[in-house]
Amino acid sequence: MREAAPTAVRIDRASSRGAPPIPDEASLKKAYAESSIAKTPDRFVLYRIIGNDLPPRHSVGQSLRNLAFILDEEPELKDCEKRFVVNRIVDPAMEREILDLLERRNVAYLHLPFEPERYRTAGWDIAGVPVRFAPSGRFFEKLKPAERERVLMRLHRFKNNAVMNNNGARNAALEDGRPRAKWVLPFDGNCFFTQKAWQALRSDVVANPHFAYHVVPMARVGDNADLLSPDFEPSADEEPQILFRCDARERFDTQHPYGRRPKVELFWRLGVSGAWDQWPIEPWDMPAPAYAPEAGATTRSGWVARLFSGRGELEQGSGQEGLVGRGVARSQGVIGLLERLDAAHGTMGGAEGGVFIRTERAAAPPMPAPLRERLIEAADAALTRGPHTVVDKTTLPPSGDPKDYWHPAPYYWPHPLRVFPHVHRDGKRVPGTRLYEPLSERYDRTRLQRLFDDTFVLALAYRETGEERYAVHAGTLVRRWFVEPATAMNPHLDYAQVRPGHDRNRGSSSGIIETKDFYFFLDAMRILGPTGVLSATDLATFETWLERFLHWLGSSRQAIGERSAKNNHGTYYDLQTASIALYLGDRQRVRTVLRDSLSRICAQFTAEGAQPEELNRTTTAHYCAFNLQGWIHLSELAATVGEDLWAFEGPEGQSLATAVEWLAGHMKGHWPYEQIDAFDTDRFLPIMEGYRRRFGQDPANCPAHPDPVRLKPLFDAHDGIRPFWQVR
Repeated sequence: MREAAPTAVRIDRASSRGAPPIPDEASLKKAYAESSIAKTPDRFVLYRIIGNDLPPRHSVGQSLRNLAFILDEEPELKDCEKRFVVNRIVDPAMEREILDLLERRNVAYLHLPFEPERYRTAGWDIAGVPVRFAPSGRFFEKLKPAERERVLMRLHRFKNNAVMNNNGARNAALEDGRPRAKWVLPFDGNCFFTQKAWQALRSDVVANPHFAYHVVPMARVGDNADLLSPDFEPSADEEPQILFRCDARERFDTQHPYGRRPKVELFWRLGVSGAWDQWPIEPWDMPAPAYAPEAGATTRSGWVARLFSGRGELEQGSGQEGLVGRGVARSQGVIGLLERLDAAHGTMGGAEGGVFIRTERAAAPPMPAPLRERLIEAADAALTRGPHTVVDKTTLPPSGDPKDYWHPAPYYWPHPLRVFPHVHRDGKRVPGTRLYEPLSERYDRTRLQRLFDDTFVLALAYRETGEERYAVHAGTLVRRWFVEPATAMNPHLDYAQVRPGHDRNRGSSSGIIETKDFYFFLDAMRILGPTGVLSATDLATFETWLERFLHWLGSSRQAIGERSAKNNHGTYYDLQTASIALYLGDRQRVRTVLRDSLSRICAQFTAEGAQPEELNRTTTAHYCAFNLQGWIHLSELAATVGEDLWAFEGPEGQSLATAVEWLAGHMKGHWPYEQIDAFDTDRFLPIMEGYRRRFGQDPANCPAHPDPVRLKPLFDAHDGIRPFWQVR
């Protein structure tokens, strides 16, 4: 594997490096004439590298069809041995067909098999995408569709390389071919030589043997049958192939992924001029390389045809539009393949036994008596409340539909002069927006929290005691809020945290945080599902509700804004989205959320573990603890499906561990940042317990604290701590 050049820099275009070195052809001729290579006969070995079909870029089966066409129709090539490379084909049946065909024709080949274990251990290239352009970043949605595809391709780089092995296969062909012939052609699998094309290439190479690298222009073909005409000679203006003299020192960079200029990177090093010198190097691209010592030792020779991909609409046009269209289709093909491999070979598990608690009593650890007593007490109190419903509020949302969830923005107050917009007062809540306080019955926030908390406590009490009355009442709460047509909430948050008079009285992105506690509520549903208190129809209706809500979470204007939030709102967006997707069995969505959460770690935390966005508030202790508590929950969900968020470290050392350690260092003494409200310092302890569960001990700088069992099991719902957080 070639190491990146130490002088590589991030620039706008490769041409910004300056003109490539001009070859001293006389010196090249002299060096060649004095070398032992000059006495070697001009023999060639041509490799075609056969990879995976990538619909929609290719039609399914095109690799096999084009291989058959080559074997049937390509003429014998003077002084040339033909060999093939079968490169990490992931479909065993397709791989077998290709190998069988080669063996029936008695054609030599290298077999590079797909390695599932290697793929499973390939992670995400988080450091390769600046956080502002990551899918969780504020600029991602502003990118053009093709640019977004390229960002996703960069994130998939390690997985891409593990499967496509584009440059790895080229290098394997080079190493296999160097002892066999003077000239090695590690060409793409769809390359085809007519007799005329081969004669042109061979004569050019033999006439210019002092060049170690010969760039071979390529002609895109729309109908393979055209190649059978002896007079066919298309315009060869596509990205070329490259032929190596066996003593050439440069190799393809195996870190450069398929689909993003893997061959062009070598052109840049060798100073091969072309349209690619003006291609923009985007912020998420790998940097342009420095010129190699052999830069300039290249010439153009002959031409080669590229067989039809099976997608005629993508073959038309060699300009920018055609290039972009093929690039988008290629990206979609690669990412689609990788997602299918993630599903087939990934380590992600399910959550049938629960995420935050065990859903079966037999699987749960024994509950200490003090906690059990508090649980029964809380469950008995929950039996006296509800059922809750959105239609019970005493005011209507701007839509006029009582089934729409409705809550004003908590920190926006009416201006003394009514003609002016509402005024933001950070940390000062509008009356009725704090949970359970007088006037909160006007809105839905308090009832929603009662639904989440009471259902969870009742289900947990049922798990612990087996008393059906708890499960029955919990089932009633669920039916009333989600199932019964007259009372079921509409599955959106269009009117959550409305600023009256602003944005046509629509809710804000920040309102999405009000449903953050789906994460533990869904464990209650896992307990209730097998009990029979909810019918099969009830459960199906609930799942349909969740599917519609999850769609809204992925597509609405508010949701897109919340996903790009730089602070705790982004964390809790990930938590509830992943929780709902996991409940519905959408593991690809879970995988995507957890991937993007890694970029969020880079954005939210400094190398020392501080949280700049939360320290910019007037209640900094609250928000630092609140955000980290969300990360504790998300890391628990990730662990359930086999992912470890704690193991991730950003390019500057950002990690969850350092964030918790930073917080632990501020647990003793006076909190040194602005905190205009009273703060419950016990809130630090569930965070420390999350760290202990992962690492087996408290942070080194954490002060001594009581056993978690001795701490209170119920915190204020605004704190983000699950009810009975000590219980597993």
